[in-house]
Amino acid sequence: MDPDEIYPGIQCRCKMMYEEASQVANDAVSSIRTVASFSAEEKVMDLYNKKCEGPLQTGIRTGIISGIGFGVSFFLLFGVYAASFYAGARLVEDKKTTFPKVFRVFLALTMAAIGVSHTSTLTSDSSRARSAVSSIFAIVDRKSMIDPSDDAGVNLEPLRGDIEFRHVRFRYPTRPDIQIFEDLCLTIQSGKTVALVGQSGSGKSTAISLLQRFYDPDAGHILLDGVDIQKFQVRWLRQQMGLVSQEPALFNDTIRANIAYGKEGEATESDIVSAAQLANAHKFISSLQQGYGTVVGERGAQLSGGQKQRVAIARAVAKDPRILLLDEATSALDAESERAVQDALDRVAASRTTVVVAHRLSTVRGADVIAVVKDGAIVERGTHEALIAVKGGAYASLVALHSAAAPSS
Repeated sequence: MDPDEIYPGIQCRCKMMYEEASQVANDAVSSIRTVASFSAEEKVMDLYNKKCEGPLQTGIRTGIISGIGFGVSFFLLFGVYAASFYAGARLVEDKKTTFPKVFRVFLALTMAAIGVSHTSTLTSDSSRARSAVSSIFAIVDRKSMIDPSDDAGVNLEPLRGDIEFRHVRFRYPTRPDIQIFEDLCLTIQSGKTVALVGQSGSGKSTAISLLQRFYDPDAGHILLDGVDIQKFQVRWLRQQMGLVSQEPALFNDTIRANIAYGKEGEATESDIVSAAQLANAHKFISSLQQGYGTVVGERGAQLSGGQKQRVAIARAVAKDPRILLLDEATSALDAESERAVQDALDRVAASRTTVVVAHRLSTVRGADVIAVVKDGAIVERGTHEALIAVKGGAYASLVALHSAAAPSS
């Protein structure tokens, strides 16, 4: 078999195994506090070594193949030397030729043999380069079905913020056997607050991802002011929405830079301060030694949970979104931090269309509409008072379970 056909497969497998090992090391370094808290350093090192065993064995096999090829090539080279010296000496001895002629022939054959022998040494390098380049071009040439850099699509000015999920069906591409939404129908009026509640895995956060067009539904339509969101320019659509998630992703930069990140273009100091004041964050930021110039650390590690959430709220407010998306924004906070964050959210949500995803039912009591998601569809909707009055209803059952679990928590 042609060695050029063998090497690419070996290099590709070796590259994939090294990537798995590198992922283990990357996860361990990025979560070093968690690793240290469980005293799992040795466990991580053992896992990394196991991941490296495959590339090691592959490297040994590749080295053996390369070594044999290298040895054979030099054997041929020195064999040509020996054959040339022997044949030349016999011809000169028999006076059939002269030494200068023999030397010229020897030199020509030597140069040819060196060229042939060195070609085999390039096989591993060329296959390694081809494997690396193919993975890069596979990423570069891949066409995204939802391209945020594509300027195609329409903009809608002014935007009211009416949202409608119309018979939406959806399955994640990585889990095609699990039906998330079977027939989701939900209307959200402009300026109203709608809370999505339900059991874990019912698809509450998925609705927010679909609304931001991180995915497109398999069937049905999502309408914004009566227009299918797939007709809008993706960048413009996402600019109209502000997201505050359960675990906000803050960048290892100053508080000022993190808040300004939410605003398209350059944010002025007054824009940043106004957003922080609206998010109930200005007071604690001002109390810090460096104020808005405080570096939050990797993933906001220098701030508490409530502080991170309020900075994330300020970042969402800085873009002045017409639609506010709150995905479990207070579920990981203590009671005091939750009150501060909830107060900020109430102030920010005023006059905006707001979609709230929450497990803590205490945070959704004041919502204009509460929608219960179950089995891929909306099974109940209404105000807290109306739904709690339905005996045996889905929402009433959730409240009962929540109340029963509260004393033990």
